[in-house]
Amino acid sequence: MSINLIKAIPGTEITDEEIFVNRRAFIKSMGVGVGIVSSLSPFKSLFASDKEPKLLESTPLKLIENYNNYYEFSFKKEDVNTLAQSLRIDPWSVEISGEVEKPTVFHLEDLLKRFPAQERLYRFRCVEGWSMVVPWQGFPLADLLQAVKPLSTAHFVRLVSTSQPEAMPNLSKNAMLQWPYEEGLRMDEAMHPLTLLASGMYGKSLAKQNGAPLRLVVPWKYGFKSIKAIVKIELLKRAPLTTWNRFAPNEYGFYANVNPAVPHPRWSQNSERLLSNELWTPRRTTELFNGYAEQVAHLYSAMDLRHFF
Repeated sequence: MSINLIKAIPGTEITDEEIFVNRRAFIKSMGVGVGIVSSLSPFKSLFASDKEPKLLESTPLKLIENYNNYYEFSFKKEDVNTLAQSLRIDPWSVEISGEVEKPTVFHLEDLLKRFPAQERLYRFRCVEGWSMVVPWQGFPLADLLQAVKPLSTAHFVRLVSTSQPEAMPNLSKNAMLQWPYEEGLRMDEAMHPLTLLASGMYGKSLAKQNGAPLRLVVPWKYGFKSIKAIVKIELLKRAPLTTWNRFAPNEYGFYANVNPAVPHPRWSQNSERLLSNELWTPRRTTELFNGYAEQVAHLYSAMDLRHFF
């Protein structure tokens, strides 16, 4: 499926690392990745074009490494980086089960060999009202699901994070949420070509605090839908009960599509604060579906988005 991606993202809105300051240095660091980058036909216009050098202007990776929502470790964003280093990510496997012909357990190394990495530059919008733009590396979730042959009875996807109470303080305390962290998508959302299983960003493997070794990225939804450290994927007949929807269903809907017309019960979603090194950065007007309406609005054409928020 060809994706006519949205308009170019201004360089001033890109959250980036030094490696992306110099495109040539980045491509060199990728080695065979030159082919990977250049083959991204729907996305390459957002990367590395000599006509769009501003897209590669840097914003330090430190902003992303040190500002994380990862409640298994801490409710304080600034503490997650340090605490997450105790997470065990090797070896790692992902179990796929449920309404499929071929339930399978994939070792991470096999997944990464089987599904070549692609580059995706996506906006990332948190339900709290801040945002960033991240260059991810990964492969479409659809590729993995097709490999296990979904049955016609598979209508939803349930994703489960790792549970490591010895490494995750809030699991051992049974704090706030019901663990392990769980999320869900409708099958057409899961099969959409924008939906990515990310194993890296900024040209290198994911940091532990950012969801290593494998996380979901759904760019038109609020960030809490993009579950980290995935160990299980289950295809279901009915919608799963997800972590935040279970905790506060009036505040965190199952769909969680970015929608400035549907406020959170306690704050507006009309605008967002861009992560930036600047002392003062103007708030950005939030776009419907985080700017990806052209690609995904048809998925919800028959739905009342105020009810199915």
